[in-house]
Amino acid sequence: MSEPRTDHVTTSEGDMDLFVWVPAAGSGPGILLLQEIFGVGPYLRAVAERLAGLGYVVAAPDVFWRIRRNWEAEHSEAGLGASLDLMGQFVPQFATGVADCVAAFERLGELPEVAGGRGVMGFCLGGLLAYHVAATASPDVTVSYYGSGIAGSLGLLPQITCPIQFHFGGQDPYIPMDQIDAIAKAIDGKDAAELHVQVGAGHAFDNHEAAMFWNEPAAAAAWALTSNFLATHLPLA
Repeated sequence: MSEPRTDHVTTSEGDMDLFVWVPAAGSGPGILLLQEIFGVGPYLRAVAERLAGLGYVVAAPDVFWRIRRNWEAEHSEAGLGASLDLMGQFVPQFATGVADCVAAFERLGELPEVAGGRGVMGFCLGGLLAYHVAATASPDVTVSYYGSGIAGSLGLLPQITCPIQFHFGGQDPYIPMDQIDAIAKAIDGKDAAELHVQVGAGHAFDNHEAAMFWNEPAAAAAWALTSNFLATHLPLA
């Protein structure tokens, strides 16, 4: 797998870095990959490589660029604390962050390697951002892992017309089951909408770089569901 190249998303206030992975075939459908609060670091890069290994062109924007460019925190208690501090600065700018992600999605569609549809996928903060991008842009598919705040944004659901898949941990201290149940109820009967709960898993269970969060069986089960969902709704040419 080749190293990502750095592309850019032009905004009225400057350029945001966009890291791009190209599959071995040289082209494929595109996926906008949205980061956790730890940044576009080793974990998210590994996820990008997984997706590129499936045949997708992957683009990950530097979501925190307006506050701290190219933030990459260690997956430790200290790194978590520093990332949460950064998140506290991002929250008042959340709408601008969504607009940046939508601009990144549009830039993804301009990349010469992208052939076919485009999807959006995110983890934690990125899971919430992916949900908002789905409601604002027109992706062909959306996958959201443990997005905090989705239960409080269910009013956006009618604006999402693409297939969407949610993943949560059943023991997530940040997203209680009553919120997950509310999302499940809201999507009941909606075409191509799925919600999967990994019983016994906590928050960020897919993050193999963070021993405090990773749950290997839950991560494997969720990834199998994700891969199948993408293959169905964002097929390779």
